[in-house]
Amino acid sequence: MRPLHRITTVSGPIRWFGLPAAAAILVVITACSPVVDVTPAKDAANPACAPMLVALPDAIGDATLRKTNSQATAAWGDPSRVILRCGVNVPGPTTDRCVSVNGIDWVIKEGDPVWTLTTFGREPATEILMDPDKISSATVLADLADAVGKVPATRRCLGQEDTR
Repeated sequence: MRPLHRITTVSGPIRWFGLPAAAAILVVITACSPVVDVTPAKDAANPACAPMLVALPDAIGDATLRKTNSQATAAWGDPSRVILRCGVNVPGPTTDRCVSVNGIDWVIKEGDPVWTLTTFGREPATEILMDPDKISSATVLADLADAVGKVPATRRCLGQEDTR
């Protein structure tokens, strides 16, 4: 292969093989950490998602943050154990279970095996998809509380004790 550039130094010539070699190295590096395919939420372009996204933790439990292919999304673990999407529909009044963890209210819908946890009283809303058999929901919600708190709360969950 003929080098694209030749630079001579005191210790001898240095050969640069140019873009094809750099591209091959990049493919090898990125092949080790594939991008997670996540469908963006309807309101993913909402600028209120940005402060939360830049504050997301590098890890949730032992699951590390990975790159995703869509706006206002995040994923942790390989394979993905936690998926986050900002800009989902804001939940209205509901009889679904609502819990508060570190000042963040979440509406929980238990699926089999995937649970959907959606912020309550914050606009835009954030959705978490996770399998509680793979990672603790308490860990997920605690580790995300600081970042999710960047979207201001406008209302709180009410339990039965609040309505008496």
